Amino acid sequence: MIDNFAFIKTDKKLIKLRFDEILIIKGLGNYVEILTVENKKHIYYKSLKELIDNLPNEFMRVHNSYIVNLINIDSFEDNHIVLKGTKISVSKSYRECLNAAINKFLL
Repeated sequence: MIDNFAFIKTDKKLIKLRFDEILIIKGLGNYVEILTVENKKHIYYKSLKELIDNLPNEFMRVHNSYIVNLINIDSFEDNHIVLKGTKISVSKSYRECLNAAINKFLL
């Protein structure tokens, strides 16, 4: 996928969402809540499992309920990552994979 955006249907309209503007995607059963860097929230009818397959590589699942955009991570310490002031727990099952992904960006 070379596109840097996608359209999602929310509030009975299609909106364009740039991937680099997405901070966190939170699972809400059959829906997801997409939080952007501008602190906007969009509710979208799709499960996290379905969505992760259609997202670019910079997106990673870090918890059963969360997908984050790696390029927007400010810090990673112990079991938490911080994205623009929002703290997200990282579950044990995803921690090793997240460490490997972040290590690619180390200087």
